[in-house]
Amino acid sequence: MPAALTPLRSPEARISSAALFEPERFAGDWHVVQSGVAGCSGAQHWTWDGQGAYQVSGTDCAGAQKPLDDRVVLTGPGGRLAARRAYEGEPIFVLWVDQDYRIAALGTPSGRWGVILSRQSPARPDLLSAAREVMDFNGYDLARLQ
Repeated sequence: MPAALTPLRSPEARISSAALFEPERFAGDWHVVQSGVAGCSGAQHWTWDGQGAYQVSGTDCAGAQKPLDDRVVLTGPGGRLAARRAYEGEPIFVLWVDQDYRIAALGTPSGRWGVILSRQSPARPDLLSAAREVMDFNGYDLARLQ
């Protein structure tokens, strides 16, 4: 399998989403600080509609990088999301977000996509370290997150 298609996480690893996810607090602007796709700026703007969905814009980093303007719906408890067209139709899990919503780790169960977002760039080193620990716990290959 080509490197670009090789999953970023072990398919045998368990994956979980953030149990105490508050969608309105996740809304706003984010910076990609680490990703399985080098140089991708990701979904930078998350606008919460107050009724179960975000309007996101930026760059879709799943597969070929392309402009992103899509609706992402909250599909379940704990930060489980789904886009209409983006992210190659895969479910998106908010794996973790710190209590002040300054940094977040997101990924897909297949491991084809994973990213660490921060409200500021560069991210605070202690918060980045915590997000990387969560990615590692969920089976992500940290060497491939840059």
